[in-house]
Amino acid sequence: MRLQFNAIAQSDLGLVRDGNEDSALISQNLIAVADGMGGHAGGEVASAIAINTLEALLPVIADTSIDIDSREDLFLNLSYEVDAEILRVSKERPELSGMGTTLTALAISNNQVDLLHIGDSRCYLWRDKKLTRLSYDHTVMQELLDQGRLTPDEVFDHPQRSLLTQALMGDSGIDPVLMSYEVKIDDKFLICSDGLTNVLSDLEISKIIKSTKEDQLLAELISETKAKGAPDNITIVWAGLVEDNDTNQVVKFGAAK
Repeated sequence: MRLQFNAIAQSDLGLVRDGNEDSALISQNLIAVADGMGGHAGGEVASAIAINTLEALLPVIADTSIDIDSREDLFLNLSYEVDAEILRVSKERPELSGMGTTLTALAISNNQVDLLHIGDSRCYLWRDKKLTRLSYDHTVMQELLDQGRLTPDEVFDHPQRSLLTQALMGDSGIDPVLMSYEVKIDDKFLICSDGLTNVLSDLEISKIIKSTKEDQLLAELISETKAKGAPDNITIVWAGLVEDNDTNQVVKFGAAK
């Protein structure tokens, strides 16, 4: 049995930002969120580059005649393509120098998903009413947490919690890793920008998922984030695994529209 994503997404400015630097994509075979950074609309441009580059790869990811290893290699190398394009655009438009983006993308192939992740946007698995984080934050705070120099509570409230150790910024020396996970029908995935996770804890997110109907989930998560100030853009993708029905609608959100 082949599986596909049945996904919904929503992107919101939040309560402080004037523009939306987040981008997202949902499709049958791939879901993704990119959180841009950089002034003079640079973040919007960078996140849109990431999502538009992903969109161009969709036919390859969906092509079952290409072996899995080749598809995985192309998916992994996509991060370098995004990085190179950001560098090219930055050189053409010096006012965008310093722009960059995170990228968290999940592709499905047969009965496994491949996670490509750079930065601090996050990917979670919801299975058996339990929320499990699949991604690893590429932040200074996460490194200090790993070293035992900070506690999770200290990280959550730290003013430098979003200081990245890896991001797509053009010639940025990235070290992308592709993680694969076995999946089953009815698994759910949450991918989001840090506009959500810097405000709501994993426990708070889990409680909202448990208590909210799926068609109201994204609106409720955004509403709760706004109730706590929403200082950043909020972009969320929620996707369940269903039997492949040969339908494919590609939709982009946020800056990549």
